[in-house]
Amino acid sequence: MAELLYRLGRFAARRHWTVIGAWLALLVLTAVTYVSFAGALSSSITLPDTPTTRVSQQLEDDFEGTGGGNGALVAETTDGSAFTAEQESQLGDLFDEVAQSDQVADVTNPFDTQQQLDESAKQVADGEQQLTDGLAQLDAAQAQVDAGREALAEQRRQARESGTLAAVREQLAAAQQQLDDGQAEIDRNRAKIDEQAPELELGKTLSDLSSPYRSVSEDGSAAVANVVFEVATNEVSAEAKTAIEDLVADAGIDGVRVLPSQEIAQTVPSILGPGEVAGVVIAAIVLAVMLGTLIGAALPLLTALLGVGVASLGSLSLSGVVDFVSVTPVLGVMLGLAVGIDYSLFIINRHRRQLKQGADLHESIGLANGTSGNAVVFAGITVIVALLALNITGIGFLGLMGTVGAVAVLVAILMAVTLTPAILSLVGMRILRKRERATLAAGHRADDAAVTDRDRPMSTARAWGVLGFGIAALLVVAAPATQMRLGLPDGATQPPDSAAYQAYEVQAEKFGDGFNGPLLVVADLPAPIAQDEVLAAQAAVGSAMGDLGDVVAVVPIGASKDRDALAFQVIPERWPSSESTEALVHDLRDMTPETDGGVATLGVAGNASANIDISEQLSGVLPLYLVLVVGLSLLILVIVFRSILVPLTATLGFVLSLLAAFGGITAIFQIGFLSDLFGVHEPGPVLSFLPIIATGILFGLAMDYQLFLVSGMRESYAHGAPARVAVQHGLRAGRSVVTAAAIIMISVFAGFVFSHDSTIKPIGFGLAFGVLLDAFVVRMLLIPAAMHLLGDKAWWLPGWLDRILPDVDVEGAKLERSHPAASSGD
Repeated sequence: MAELLYRLGRFAARRHWTVIGAWLALLVLTAVTYVSFAGALSSSITLPDTPTTRVSQQLEDDFEGTGGGNGALVAETTDGSAFTAEQESQLGDLFDEVAQSDQVADVTNPFDTQQQLDESAKQVADGEQQLTDGLAQLDAAQAQVDAGREALAEQRRQARESGTLAAVREQLAAAQQQLDDGQAEIDRNRAKIDEQAPELELGKTLSDLSSPYRSVSEDGSAAVANVVFEVATNEVSAEAKTAIEDLVADAGIDGVRVLPSQEIAQTVPSILGPGEVAGVVIAAIVLAVMLGTLIGAALPLLTALLGVGVASLGSLSLSGVVDFVSVTPVLGVMLGLAVGIDYSLFIINRHRRQLKQGADLHESIGLANGTSGNAVVFAGITVIVALLALNITGIGFLGLMGTVGAVAVLVAILMAVTLTPAILSLVGMRILRKRERATLAAGHRADDAAVTDRDRPMSTARAWGVLGFGIAALLVVAAPATQMRLGLPDGATQPPDSAAYQAYEVQAEKFGDGFNGPLLVVADLPAPIAQDEVLAAQAAVGSAMGDLGDVVAVVPIGASKDRDALAFQVIPERWPSSESTEALVHDLRDMTPETDGGVATLGVAGNASANIDISEQLSGVLPLYLVLVVGLSLLILVIVFRSILVPLTATLGFVLSLLAAFGGITAIFQIGFLSDLFGVHEPGPVLSFLPIIATGILFGLAMDYQLFLVSGMRESYAHGAPARVAVQHGLRAGRSVVTAAAIIMISVFAGFVFSHDSTIKPIGFGLAFGVLLDAFVVRMLLIPAAMHLLGDKAWWLPGWLDRILPDVDVEGAKLERSHPAASSGD
């Protein structure tokens, strides 16, 4: 590989315009394919075959008009007063217009819905009052009949005593018949009431369960229209959602603002915003300081930006046939910028060092490409493998994110080993500072590869101190990770000036937190029931759900076509991402309420339920993926360093820095520590796929720094330096370039922390914080200390394993021996 890259570097140096032209042509080609074939991005994250999707499918199949996705249009008066009749009419017209939009099945008019709810409650109350009045009338009539019987009995006694019974017998019989007829009428009416009472009681039970549900707030100043889509929310096209947003924005109802909920107003994050640009500017400053020339600083930025353009446009060209989550291309940009700058920097730094040692220009370019370029390819492959391994999770959108990220890294590698040599050839000796060129012209040659007095090893006491303190510090930072909860962004996490956030706040304030995350519950009955048994079954199941904690309202929706299942809407007490709502979903699924026909089983759907299912499935595959990555880390490092203990320390260091990164993420984005500093206005669960994404990316980047630092130690040790001296020599040789590379990567990732998007923000922070800890704490402090303590044992390898392991020669030592850097012409 080193020899091939050497030849490729020399070819690119000689045919620089050909290489540059080819890359520019590829950029144009990807731009054309993007314009021709790109589709819309989605902000929805879904997984197939989860408990939620199965219930949603059942709703679609068996309950007419309930299987599609749902969103909300929240209307509120600007002055807090109740809606006027004219405003209600204008809102009704708006909702009717929205109902005509593509992929919209229905839009409920909240004012009509609230009127129906009020009328239904009134009917139940009136029925209850009529029943009470009827019973009172019957009791009064019964008292009259009873009094009449007593009076008749007294008349009969008196007539018997006076001897006139025969004379009044006919009259007494008529009176008795009248009383019997009255009693019969009372009995008939009481039987009717007894027959109606159970149904009325069932109606009262259901009315009480659903009474807290409202579509218009109690003060009349806010209303929520439910938008029912023809398909699942994640399948609704961006064009359809945009059309609804446009209708709402152009409504122009005086004194009223209409806000689409997050399910409708989902925004696609910008790929490059002010924060991201600031990160690139910081990277440019670091490059200028390290390399000392503006040309040198511009070169890695140029190749990285061109690589990002090619990778992003190429990947997005497939978005017309593959569903892209909106965060996917942003992740590609993050990685493409960060590794693109770093990989080019490694080759440029090696080239500059060789030039200062007197190497010929093109020979130096070839050697830099064959040595540092070889390490770049190997390090990049580790990142690519870690990202592609996301596909084994079986989670489609996660695998696609990994694949797009891997493509960005692959393009960055190809840019580094082809375009960087070509531009270095164009730049020539100007890649050096003027002072360096003058020193070189005067015949002075640098020799920074030799072991010197500066490579004195640290003391053993200091090594123990650094190792102990570093591990303890990382464990302290990692401690909050023990409280990590996973979830997906909801309206509360959106930017405060966004419609989605404002709609969320209005619903929470005017209706209650739980109205932002209603649950759809399907009760599967043991057998189909008759039409007249539906009400009793609804009351039994609804009462059982209502008895659970954290339930505000249970609203019956209806029965399935063959009446073997019932559907309900359940309003939780707290917001969608709360622990209590998560517990409620599990409690509902575990319930087996009793009905007259037997035991029912419950399934739960809805946006809050879907988020819970996705988060649980992602957290379930995280341990498997972590084991895979750790195992891959050990295997790669054993091959590279031909050692057992070096890979073990490197992998343990990676695990420590990863857990500490998780701790930082949890502290800021979930617990709220320093949340204002990072623009987190509503702490909540950690983004559900962030731990897996961070594991894959940070693993690859950690191996980058491990390769560039420890390979120098191994090379020095192989050349005869004492083990502990080799540690210091390798650290000194690679420290400056790794420091610059880490600062650049941190700057690029940190630029995304200030994104307005609640999905991008924690990813940017997690990667920036993870690189900070791994590069500066683990790789530059803990690993040198551990290797100092291990001494010669660090490089121990069993003989049998040494014989079967391939010699990958990451640093290209064989190439240097076969191609010494000559100062003669090319």
